[in-house]
Amino acid sequence: MKYDLKKQLRSFGYAWKGIRCCVGKEQNLSFHLIATVVTVTAGFILGITRTEWMIILLCIGVVIAAELFNTAIEKLVDLVSPEQHPLAGQVKDIAAGAVLVCAVAAAMIGLIIFIPYLTRFFL
Repeated sequence: MKYDLKKQLRSFGYAWKGIRCCVGKEQNLSFHLIATVVTVTAGFILGITRTEWMIILLCIGVVIAAELFNTAIEKLVDLVSPEQHPLAGQVKDIAAGAVLVCAVAAAMIGLIIFIPYLTRFFL
């Protein structure tokens, strides 16, 4: 199998196109991106460690990826079931629940990392 750089670059282009079609249009993704900016800014101001940065960046990636998966699932459900159906609603709710689990876990990790810095910073 021959490696095709042009094909690989097109794939990255499609991926960026998918991200761009959500940014600014999906309210929850916008919230997560704002939270990302606040978190990264706090990390720089408070001087978190390299390991803490890795954990924070992993959490950010997981939450944003979960939000993108959720959006894709919602759009697919709308395509295959344009009329309201209880099962379609359950699928959307389950996908949204997965995002919530990721976001709550990330928030808890953020608190574990940032509270000691904040108590030193403000006390």
